[in-house]
Amino acid sequence: MKATATVQVENDRVIVTEWCFAPGADTGEHVHAHDYVVVPLTSGTLRLVEADGVRDAALKAGVSYARLAGVAHNVINANDYEFRFVEIELK
Repeated sequence: MKATATVQVENDRVIVTEWCFAPGADTGEHVHAHDYVVVPLTSGTLRLVEADGVRDAALKAGVSYARLAGVAHNVINANDYEFRFVEIELK
């Protein structure tokens, strides 16, 4: 099952996307073309499948983090409830 991405804003400077994950849903393997910030709307665990292995990331609602362009991974909801975050890509 795939996570649902809803683009809220897209212009010449940013792309703001809300991601909603049902339990077990994933983004599919992808590479980030832009630097980005994630703002979790839910607290919980996301499983990251990366080139060097699998790891779980504990996220807390409202506690943001940033990553640089080039990140390659699949993101999976490891919780038994819906997980949501907003991703802000900087062009």
